[in-house]
Amino acid sequence: MTNPSELTHIREDGKADMVDVGDKSDSQRIAVAEGQVRMSASTLELIRSGDAKKGDVIGVARLAGIMAAKQTSNLIPLCHPLMLTKVSVEISFAPELPGLRVEAMAKLTGKTGVEMEALTAVSIACLTIYDMAKAADKSMEIGSIRLVSKSGGKSGDWQRTSANRPGE
Repeated sequence: MTNPSELTHIREDGKADMVDVGDKSDSQRIAVAEGQVRMSASTLELIRSGDAKKGDVIGVARLAGIMAAKQTSNLIPLCHPLMLTKVSVEISFAPELPGLRVEAMAKLTGKTGVEMEALTAVSIACLTIYDMAKAADKSMEIGSIRLVSKSGGKSGDWQRTSANRPGE
């Protein structure tokens, strides 16, 4: 667990505050996040075949994720507005779930990280998949949204491993 004194958005008096990144050096920063949408096998096949009533589920979800990453500072109160240089969203079929896996990458050269942008892209892409296919399957489940890796900045590189899972 993180020590509360290490939380960067909390002042000594306990009030929330935006971090001042003005004195930080610019560096290339990249973050990758992932998530999934579980659904019935028939809904997955409906999406794969392109027969969903609302149209191209994968294409619309990919665009929604990219747009969401660019709006992160408008959605999450203490996030800095960032000049992203790249956002990608990849959605793959996962018949073993059954469902779809979503992975997003956000990149920039700047003073603060892009973890929240990658996580927002995944979250909104997953929600868009749900919205596009809910007429066929209201029991879909969105889950496992998490940071996979980040690089750059003062704290350096980080990669998800079995050793750094929550609660371990």
